[in-house]
Amino acid sequence: MNKIKAAFFDIDGTLLSFATRRVPASAVRALEGMRGAGLKLFIASGRPPMYLGDLKSALDFRFDGYVLTNGQCCTGADGVPFYNQALPKSSVPALLRWLEAHPEVVCAFCEADYVYDNRRSEAVDARCRAGGMGLPHHPVEDPARALTHTTYQLNAYMPPEMDASFAAAVPGFKAVRWNDVFADVIPADGGKTEGMARMLARFGLTRDECIAFGDGGNDIEMLKAAGIGVAMGNAAPAVQAAADYVTAGVDEDGIWKAAQHFGLLG
Repeated sequence: MNKIKAAFFDIDGTLLSFATRRVPASAVRALEGMRGAGLKLFIASGRPPMYLGDLKSALDFRFDGYVLTNGQCCTGADGVPFYNQALPKSSVPALLRWLEAHPEVVCAFCEADYVYDNRRSEAVDARCRAGGMGLPHHPVEDPARALTHTTYQLNAYMPPEMDASFAAAVPGFKAVRWNDVFADVIPADGGKTEGMARMLARFGLTRDECIAFGDGGNDIEMLKAAGIGVAMGNAAPAVQAAADYVTAGVDEDGIWKAAQHFGLLG
């Protein structure tokens, strides 16, 4: 195996604790140690660029690049995008028909600098509260806006058993998950692995030269593609099964312990 020269980190449940909404001090020390050892450090998250705020408020650290919106947007350290891939507009009419047929589904539409919902739902709000997450309360807009505006990702608040019917009804889209409450919907040929490949190419690196850390279903492909895939101890069983190594949970110094295990701290 080639020497590890780069590391990719998911945010929620990997760097950022669900319990404290903070980055553990041990993870900060690990990032500093890896940087001191010469590694390039990248974020790889399902979040769109406008939702990096609480990471930046919890962690004063400048990454070398950001793979965002599940690989649909890649930026340099300065936040300026060098790669974007939008959802295909040709599939939007099918999406609108599917949403019309499923009035119980709330869908958040993520544009470059704006997010809106197609509707409100008390049932969806209740599922979010039960799952310990924020409510999808963005401005409500007519989803037909997606016919004329560029959309990079959807957050579809639907149970996992609806994923297959959604994919069959809306060609060109695919659903990736890190929880049972909602799915991130991205282009069928997109994903964190594609964004990771774009970032590595920018720095002249290969997948064998990187390590990736994640905890959600939307991290599985990335963990498999990296030279070393590390699942957090708080990850679901399917994520852990896809990884080369399972470390401790985010609140049990998992990042630090994995960095030590693989000799990445210099």
